[in-house]
Amino acid sequence: MVTGSTGSYTVLARRFRPQGFADVVGQEHVAQALRNAILANRVAHAYLFTGARGVGKTSTARILAKALNCPKSADGNPCNECEICDGIAAGNDVDVLEIDGASNRGIDDIRQLRANVNVKSMRTQYKLYIIDEVHMLTKEAFNALLKTLEEPPPNVKFVFCTTEPNKVPDTILSRCQRFDFGTIETSNIKSRLSHIAQAEGVEVDDEALELVARRAAGSMRDSQSIFDQLLAFGEEHISAVDVHRLLGTASDDRLIDIGQALVERDKAKAIDSFHAALDGGVQLGELTDQLLFYLRDLMILASEATSVGLLSVAPISREMLQKQAETWGLQTIVAAMQILSDTKGRMQRVTYGRALAELALVRIAMLEDLTSISGLIDKLRSGEPISAAQPVVSPPAAEKKNDIADPAPSVLAEEAATAEVVTETPAASVEQSPAAVETPITEGAESVVSDASSDESTAAKPEESPVRIVSASSMAGDSVEAVPEVVSEPEDASSASTPEASSGEEVVEPADSVSNDGLADAVTKPAESPANAASEMDEAASTPAAVGEAPEVVEATPEVADEPENDSADVAESAAKIRFAPENSAEIWALVVPEINDMLKSHVKSVSSTAISAPNKLELTLPPKYHFGKTYLEKPEAQSRLQKIIGQLTGVEPRITVILGQVEATDQSAATSSGQSGGRQPKRVFKPEDDELVCSVVEVFDAQVVRINEMSGGVGDDE
Repeated sequence: MVTGSTGSYTVLARRFRPQGFADVVGQEHVAQALRNAILANRVAHAYLFTGARGVGKTSTARILAKALNCPKSADGNPCNECEICDGIAAGNDVDVLEIDGASNRGIDDIRQLRANVNVKSMRTQYKLYIIDEVHMLTKEAFNALLKTLEEPPPNVKFVFCTTEPNKVPDTILSRCQRFDFGTIETSNIKSRLSHIAQAEGVEVDDEALELVARRAAGSMRDSQSIFDQLLAFGEEHISAVDVHRLLGTASDDRLIDIGQALVERDKAKAIDSFHAALDGGVQLGELTDQLLFYLRDLMILASEATSVGLLSVAPISREMLQKQAETWGLQTIVAAMQILSDTKGRMQRVTYGRALAELALVRIAMLEDLTSISGLIDKLRSGEPISAAQPVVSPPAAEKKNDIADPAPSVLAEEAATAEVVTETPAASVEQSPAAVETPITEGAESVVSDASSDESTAAKPEESPVRIVSASSMAGDSVEAVPEVVSEPEDASSASTPEASSGEEVVEPADSVSNDGLADAVTKPAESPANAASEMDEAASTPAAVGEAPEVVEATPEVADEPENDSADVAESAAKIRFAPENSAEIWALVVPEINDMLKSHVKSVSSTAISAPNKLELTLPPKYHFGKTYLEKPEAQSRLQKIIGQLTGVEPRITVILGQVEATDQSAATSSGQSGGRQPKRVFKPEDDELVCSVVEVFDAQVVRINEMSGGVGDDE
């Protein structure tokens, strides 16, 4: 429509603006409340209209102004024929002032408004101030408006319109009646556009109207702007193809093809359809938005929200999307939507958005692995057997027998079907245990129980283990009667008590003295005396030994297992270089000193004596004046290093205490007599380790004493 002498065009949003309460689409609750307030003469002095853009806030404010001032109004509706209605609709009435809050936001503008409030209206009953985007006013402007807004003149009404009510101060909100304008349904927008098309004399397909209405996202003004652009783009007949060409969007069929390829996890087809859409003129950003809304529709359908409308495709395609949602599943749809939404956020900041979109499609098409893992976890939790189509990757074998990971229940069941448990103890009850698998070794060998701290060389290899699973019941923790198996004894039974064992030397069992059941590694340990050796061999006959890694953890009966902790200590002591005993304290310390090569060594060398005063306590004695050395050796890091070194040598990490020695009485008397005789004092030699200041400097700066210069008359003077 061309108006005016200049031939200017008035857009559809202005020409088809609602002129009465009945014309306000989608806001019937607001229109009904305002019309009833007019009829009951209960019109408030201030209203606040809030809602999204283009939903009718300002139009409703103008209709309210016309209804209050129209002399021919009937049933709360203006006549839209008189001069007052025409002036208010055109926005040039002197008594209805529309103020842009973004342009007139300062305190000076509000002061001017307050000055004009008391001026009586010229030709109407009420003077109305319509302030659009009122949240843009400054804090000072709001404060200046408070008093006037609370107690305005009787003939003054305020209508505030805003899209962000959260930015309006509470003091303003409490003085207004608030009406929230909701978004308009797609069907109502489509109906309004159809009415406009008939008024303009243009034939438009229903599918094209549906696309425009969905694109408006609940805003009537946006839909009218798009439709106005479409009328200028198309001809007398407008189809859905024209809408897609204008907006740069993909058709419903193309979206369904891409969605079906993703559901079928066909990466090649998804990429091909995506590229075909872009090559056909579809904009990358628009296509990404459409796919995101497409996943949203699938999520809605998978959630069984049947009353919620679709946003990406027409309602005629709802059945097809329902099948895709059932095939894909809600969890996969949510994961796919999360991937695409993250990609959309990243695409806005980079120049390689197409590559990111393709990456997102490939990742979505590979989501079948996520679904299978979820199902596998559910089956493991419920204890159901796992089929061959869903293999379980068993954890890697542990290097030590106490590091055995708990296998899956289904794996245990499969292994238990063909396994067999055999122990050397007849008629012994075997039970499940979280410790280690124990079985006695042949007569004459030492009994060893391996734990996490034992050396790997003392444990039998997994493939050499004589333990085998008998049935699945043993895997479930049920007691299983052990099957006795006779182990062949060595030909010479007297070899267990050879003269070498009595002499205290190490005894190594020959390889042929052990049965061929896999126990090929001999266990060695020094024998202290013939009596101790005999008692230890007797103890070995009744103490089980670790036989290596096995698929199940088994514990022998209390009659068979006898204090495995002591046996572990014996293993640690057998691997040590020297025994931790009081008579070996000096030798132990002599082995500790060469193991240290830094600042700690100077303090370690200053130790005058050592003593083992308890089974797990080492006492270090320093000279009387070595206070700094005592402080240094008592530090946690020094204590930890010394304990670690001693543990490697003896197998025991002791508790270390540091003390200072006492000054001998003879030294004190000699010093006193030397001072009283008045003779020349003996020459003193300066030692850096005796000076606490020097030691502190060496430690802080990681320095080293290179040379000592003698000073005349000072410490270290030779003359």
